[in-house]
Order: sequence, then structure tokens, then C-alpha cells
Amino acid sequence: MKQLLTALSLVAVFASCKSKTETSTDQTKVLSATDSIEFANFQAWKEQQAEEKAINSQRTVRYAERRTAVATSAPASNTSTTAAKKKGWSKAAKGAVIGGVSGAVIGGVVSKRNRVAGVAIGTVLGGGVGYGIGRSMDKKDGRY
Repeated sequence: MKQLLTALSLVAVFASCKSKTETSTDQTKVLSATDSIEFANFQAWKEQQAEEKAINSQRTVRYAERRTAVATSAPASNTSTTAAKKKGWSKAAKGAVIGGVSGAVIGGVVSKRNRVAGVAIGTVLGGGVGYGIGRSMDKKDGRY
């Protein structure tokens, strides 16, 4: 009985393997047709890129020099030659202070066992995050 079950299972395995190979060849034909179409599209795109590169390489680009005026006689008034001095705190400094204070408060409230350590850690982390946010705002405004 055991030999009969073993023989039948081997026959079933071989039969199932044979039927899968026939379906895979049908799928291979479909995939090869799709791949050849996509390959043709890729070749057309590649030729177009080569043509654009050839056109761009033939163009000449001229750069104009930027010259600054130098005063040789009496100095001009302060309003026209010097840049306006930026007044007040930067947004990075404001962010660091606000973040440090709020971090200290949150750290003190959250820490139950050691409030001093919580305040110190909250101050450092809050100040760092606030400075980072303020610095990015300064960059957007053109301050740095």
C-alpha cells in the first residue's frame, strides 16, 4: 500500500510539472512581445536624447562679468554705499530661546523622578529644535 501511494504521488508530481511548463511558454511569448515593444521605445528615446545632446553641445554660452564700481575720490554718503544693517534678533535666536524655555517647562512637567535633569534635557533639546527651525526661516528670508 505504501509503495502504491508513493508511486501515485510521484506520477502526480511529474504530471503537474509538465503542465506548468506548457503554460510558461505561452507566458514567455507574451512577455517577449511586450519586452520587444518596450525595447523599441527605449531605443527611440535614447536616439532622441543623443540628438538633444548634440544640439546642446553646439550652442555657445557667454558669461558676462560682474564689475563693481570703486570710488576713487571722496567717500559717498552712508545710505547709498553701505548695506542696511540688520537690526534685532534673528529668527534662529528667537527660535532657540522660545524652544529652550518651552522645552524646560515640558521637561520639568514630564520628569517625575528628577525634575532638574528633565528641565536640563528639555532646555537643550528644545533650544536645538527651535534654533534649527529659526535658521531655516532665516535662510528662506535671505538673512544668511
